[in-house]
Formats: sequence, C-alpha cells, structure tokens
Amino acid sequence: MAIIITDECINCGACEPECPNTAIYEGAVDWKYSEGTSLEGNIKLPNGEAVDADITQEPVSDEFYFIAPDKCTECVGFHEEPQCAAVCPVDCCIPDDAHVETEAALLDKQKFLHN
Repeated sequence: MAIIITDECINCGACEPECPNTAIYEGAVDWKYSEGTSLEGNIKLPNGEAVDADITQEPVSDEFYFIAPDKCTECVGFHEEPQCAAVCPVDCCIPDDAHVETEAALLDKQKFLHN
C-alpha cells in the first residue's frame, strides 16, 4: 500500500528529500510521473490507466505535503522501511488504506518507475 500524509502535517518538508521515487510534494504543487523516475511520454500505469508522464497532475492536497500514490512504493526496493515515516517528526506518514498493495506489487511498481 502507499503511504499517506495526514492533515497533522506541520509542513516541515523533512520527508520530501527522503523519497527515492520523488513521490512527495509540497501542498498545492503540481507534479509529474516523470519527475524522479525513468518514465517519459505516453505510459500505461500498473493499474491500467494511460497517461503522459510529462504532463502536470493536480495536487493531492492544497494545504500540506502529499504523496502521489501511483509513485509510492513504500521504499520497497530501496530501503527497509518508508523513509518519509522514519524522518517525520509528528508521525503523520501512515499506511494509506485506500491504496493497499502487496510487497510484490510494490517491487513491480519500483521496477516500473525506474526501469
């Protein structure tokens, strides 16, 4: 499953540089699938959705840092634990029950993002 940043976020930004997938963004900031990944041009996401990796996407939150769930691998393939949660001073980086994935699926996503 992906990680989500709750509304308890204090906008300290400690999590953003720790993400190996560049999946964490400051509130109200547009994002792209291509940022911090090897994705470019027209792609088909693991969930089957077709997107242009270079087109900006709407922010998930306008108020606090957020994680783009399609880019979050819970650091599988990089680290033993999600780095955002490890560095968060207020413990607001938690598992996202709306985006449950197996460890195998997360590893497949990591390989997809960084082929």
